[in-house]
Amino acid sequence: MAPPKNIMQTRADSRVHLPNLLTIGRVLLAVVFVVLLSFVRSRSMSVEPTLSDKLGDLSHASTTILVIAASIFIIAALTDALDGHLARKLNAITRFGRIMDPFADKLLVLGAFVMLAGPGFTSRVPGQGSIQVSMVAGWMVVAMIGRELLVTTIRGVYEGEGVDFSAIGIGKLKMILQSVTVPVVLLLVALGHPGPDSPERTIIALLVWATVIVTILSVFPYIARAAKHTLDEQAKMLEVMRGKKPRKPTQTGIPGAKQRPKANKGGQHAR
Repeated sequence: MAPPKNIMQTRADSRVHLPNLLTIGRVLLAVVFVVLLSFVRSRSMSVEPTLSDKLGDLSHASTTILVIAASIFIIAALTDALDGHLARKLNAITRFGRIMDPFADKLLVLGAFVMLAGPGFTSRVPGQGSIQVSMVAGWMVVAMIGRELLVTTIRGVYEGEGVDFSAIGIGKLKMILQSVTVPVVLLLVALGHPGPDSPERTIIALLVWATVIVTILSVFPYIARAAKHTLDEQAKMLEVMRGKKPRKPTQTGIPGAKQRPKANKGGQHAR
């Protein structure tokens, strides 16, 4: 016997809300992640460490915190990919998801880099002073936050006019690099010896610099698309004022048209 219609409807509603539940879960994980990192304290390390010195003054408690934090970040990053997939598969791309999904991502990633630039990831090396074992400088965090604010503003303005500003390749590469860099840095700091001239420090430097460079470069395609749309719009207005037939609009969209922005293939929003 077939189940009653109300039961079937309840099951359907549950599936539709599943992506949003995952997004809420990611927000909670991001909060726990940042709070955990706030308990990490600075460490001391020798220029030539022994086996026992690899943990230094970080203590076993802080080492455990870093490992747990890295695990939480990985789980949260996986839910990001999963909720986007489910939203498309179940045709459950909602307004709530389009707002909260990018918020959860930014809270997780930017929160991670803010903490990595903090005093908890500063180490004291005898004879060399203090070093930032995470290799994340304050200006890097400012650049990343500035990028996110600018892209969010551009998307908000132009998608309101019906212009498609869905994710592009370099934006997806940025997200992948960020999702790999954060847990790797946390684990290398927790379990390795990222002191001067160490292999761990070289790996951390390569990952952090690659992430920062790609993050900064990823803003320029959005600026170019916005500039092109604005110039096309101005050209159209001039032609109308001169009494000419307006040019055919470009693929970026028709100014003022209430088109629905395309769903991002990598999730519910652009990166």
